[in-house]
Amino acid sequence: MTDSQDTGTAASAAEAPAEAPADAPAAPVATATAEAPTGGNPVAPAPTGARTAAEVVTPEIAARLTRGVVGSSRTANHTPFTGEKLADLPESTPEDVATAFERARAAQERWAKVPVKQRAAVLLRFHDLVLRRQAEVLDLIQLETGKARLHAHEEIQAVAVTARHYGRKAPAYLSPKARTGVVPTLTKVTELRQPRGVVGQIAPWNYPFELSVGDALPAFVAGNAVVMKPDTETALTALWAREQLIEAGLPEDVWQVVIGEGPVVGPAVVAHADYVSFTGSTRTGREVAQGAAARLVGVSLELGGKNAMLVLKDADVEKAASGAVRGCFASAGQLCISIERLYVHESIADDFLQRFAARTKAMRLGNSLAYGADMGSLVGERQLEAVTRHVDEAVAKGATLVAGGRPRPDIGPLFYEPTILDGVQAPMAVCDEETFGPVVSIYRFRDEDEAVALANATPYGLNASVWTKDGRRGRAVAARLRTGTVNVNESYAAGYASVQAPMGGMGDSGLGRRHGSEGILKYTEAQTVAHQRLMPLAPSFGMTDEKYAQFMSRSLRAMKALRLR
Repeated sequence: MTDSQDTGTAASAAEAPAEAPADAPAAPVATATAEAPTGGNPVAPAPTGARTAAEVVTPEIAARLTRGVVGSSRTANHTPFTGEKLADLPESTPEDVATAFERARAAQERWAKVPVKQRAAVLLRFHDLVLRRQAEVLDLIQLETGKARLHAHEEIQAVAVTARHYGRKAPAYLSPKARTGVVPTLTKVTELRQPRGVVGQIAPWNYPFELSVGDALPAFVAGNAVVMKPDTETALTALWAREQLIEAGLPEDVWQVVIGEGPVVGPAVVAHADYVSFTGSTRTGREVAQGAAARLVGVSLELGGKNAMLVLKDADVEKAASGAVRGCFASAGQLCISIERLYVHESIADDFLQRFAARTKAMRLGNSLAYGADMGSLVGERQLEAVTRHVDEAVAKGATLVAGGRPRPDIGPLFYEPTILDGVQAPMAVCDEETFGPVVSIYRFRDEDEAVALANATPYGLNASVWTKDGRRGRAVAARLRTGTVNVNESYAAGYASVQAPMGGMGDSGLGRRHGSEGILKYTEAQTVAHQRLMPLAPSFGMTDEKYAQFMSRSLRAMKALRLR
């Protein structure tokens, strides 16, 4: 995740909408006036006669969603579709953050005493509310991020899967575990899992539903409270999630939300938390880690990536081209695990590029609160500037523009066409820097060893993709890649959505994991309770020190022979 869209922390460091049927049409947010370029990506037709942004986010709705936010000043958020203001929001000061932690800490003590099965039941009720009211939050996600509705729905899917998983599995993950004692029978050992207390969570703007409540759910079911700083521009989505979770049974004070500028609010969150969860840039992630380390509290970090897709010689070219479109341009490329480097075997590269380019040029861009668009908008001026800089510099230094490469102000101020670059090489910035936009560079390779070496030639290690007709071969190549997740014949969704398995980064892509046992146990402290029975681990029954040492030596040999662990 790039610094240009960082939510910020440490030294730098972000009434619910009226329910509507999931398939209800929605109007375009605005009508663009600029002329569409010749040969540009087509525009998805906008439905007529439906709700506008002003109807979705009314002052009454904003006031309802922000109820309970500790903020002594005022700020606002805006929609990338037009740049217009969406809502007035409370703005928190460091003193407000301290107040939020006080409230959360008092509530957490009571929440931790609730049996884990009852806490898990809250997640299952939340799961049902999200699916029942998905049209509400889909509108908010689109308005706050500018993404296409299908990409917004990926967040619905991810949150529902996470809620179901931890709603079902948390009691098993958190249950007391019997462990073998130092002397079997004489030493009874139990491993307990205690909540850490109050988790400080700093969530990004790019997936404001999944990366806010999705990361908080395991913390809640483990018995923690959460003080969350969402990005200001996407705060309404997180607050909608909070409202649904409270309706599902979460005590209101267990989830506190603070809103404000990263350099102001972020360090205050880190300064009070018992554990820190951060998703953002590698640069800021280092600062978060330093702040947490100074207080000796744990931290999990999902950071940047320069993710690679490998299309092997035997791949199904048509399927790989289709997968590349999804992997490179979902949420306009503003996805931490999206593909920015495409390595294709030289024998099929031309065929692949022709098919991939044709699909990319046919993608429909749109700003409507409705299904139909294949890609939406970038989120802000800094993202547009970063994308434009990478593409223009690469072309100026000799790269070939295969598709896209231009903004689309005829649709909205921050739209940029999905872009394919060929002939990219160092020192072009797009070669090594994370773009975090709808831009991918294509490279050719001769054999698998070269492809693996090229894919691993980055300090990042978040996600990768391998395409081949031979599943065993694909898994073997995957095991050689230095990334936290690898998808075979899929770009990112299979690995991310398989929530029983851990997801996270290697190298500069972060520390810790979400999902699976690691995704919930990180929010706990392991406690060992050892009960010694019958005799102490010391000379007893008249033994001399020497006799005790001999007894223990014989016991240790016997335990090895019995293959005790």
